[in-house]
Amino acid sequence: MEKILMQTLLFDFYGELLTKKQQEIYQQVVLEDYSLSEVAQQLSISRQGVHDMLRRCKSALEEYEGKLHLVERFVKIREEVHQIQRLSREHKIREIEAIAGRILDEL
Repeated sequence: MEKILMQTLLFDFYGELLTKKQQEIYQQVVLEDYSLSEVAQQLSISRQGVHDMLRRCKSALEEYEGKLHLVERFVKIREEVHQIQRLSREHKIREIEAIAGRILDEL
């Protein structure tokens, strides 16, 4: 899986478990693509401080995933539902395709 997609999913699933400051730094650097220097200046901390916080955030998110496997399960279910959609289109089974579409919308 693409690295940025994985980081985004980890934050979506586990971001609320980080402190508000950790959430802010992670969002700005990873999701909004701010540089470490920009975030450091905005928060009046050192660039190294931002880097260390970001490293701790990534480590924490990966640790949560290692224990709970929520992202792994989500990705697997999403892939299976996409497969159901492909199969239903091939066999023109509209009901299955509609159900799969609703499930994907909720994921």
